[in-house]
Amino acid sequence: LEEDLVRRDFTVNAMAVRLGADGAQEFVDPLGGMDALLEGVLDTPSAPEVSFGDDPLRMLRAARFVSQLGFTLMPRVHRAIEDMAEQIDRITAERIQVELDKLILGEHPIDGIDVMCETGLAQRIIPEVPNMKLEIDEHHQHKDVYTHSLTVLKQAIDLEDGDPDLVLRWAALLHDIGKPDTKRNEPGGGVSFHHHEVVGAKLVRKRMRALKYSKKMIEDVSHLVFLHLRFHGYGKGQWTDSAVRRYATDAGELLPKLHKLVRADSTTRNKRRAAALQATYDDLEERIARIAEQEDLARVRPDLDGNAIMELLNIPAGPDVGKAWKFLKELRLDRGPLSREDAEAALLEWWPTQ
Repeated sequence: LEEDLVRRDFTVNAMAVRLGADGAQEFVDPLGGMDALLEGVLDTPSAPEVSFGDDPLRMLRAARFVSQLGFTLMPRVHRAIEDMAEQIDRITAERIQVELDKLILGEHPIDGIDVMCETGLAQRIIPEVPNMKLEIDEHHQHKDVYTHSLTVLKQAIDLEDGDPDLVLRWAALLHDIGKPDTKRNEPGGGVSFHHHEVVGAKLVRKRMRALKYSKKMIEDVSHLVFLHLRFHGYGKGQWTDSAVRRYATDAGELLPKLHKLVRADSTTRNKRRAAALQATYDDLEERIARIAEQEDLARVRPDLDGNAIMELLNIPAGPDVGKAWKFLKELRLDRGPLSREDAEAALLEWWPTQ
């Protein structure tokens, strides 16, 4: 039994109960696992270099336990991960993905992410995250974009309803990963990151594909990253109803998550500005709800289907039907629901120009 326990990943997982033939039970803890558990520390049964050499995924698991349990690493474990971080390259993307998700769903994901970045693991697995440490955000309110992103993650977690939200948490962590590639120094010492949401969405897709995430997961997280800045064009509520419809329909089923992400992305220390941002978003949510009550925003479709289009324009099935359908959908977004007569009249007016 002792030989088996010494091969476990950490001492807190190297405890057992020996069952006797008469039903007697003997607690077996040859490596001080209970003491480590009570102290909240992670140590390896043998030298960490030996343990991590047997299975390098244990290094990432250490960061995951920091996130899930609030534990800290023993100094020798931390040093060994720093020295052996490149060994994580031996592990398949599928196994890494499982550990990453468990880490980000933990109660202390920021601590786990910090461990990954401090030890060099993140640079091997998801380098876009530690790379954010190189950039100062445009408001100079945070030490770097990395710190800002962790704050957004924390605030997004505070907005969760019930169970941890994996998509929301990933989007919060990665929403600004496009900033390093879009940084521009402006006159007067300012910094800008124009179109970082577009670049960030592409980086999310590339990284999550490499980590073998599902197509649905990749699309959801990247789409939230792409949309997270859209709200800032809302100003003081000047958007038309058409713009509000587009915001809601572009988000689709992700709209509740987008609401949380945008609210979490407000990290200003200026209380008046923070309150104004939240009030403005309250106004946008109220407008979306009001329009949704009047129209079925969840299923915005043209007022004529494909068969009606072909019959009205006297055209066969093909690309022209798709063009007409797209025109009617844009019209629907701009003007809201139309009567059949109005939709037909608009289509007949538009068709000769094509």
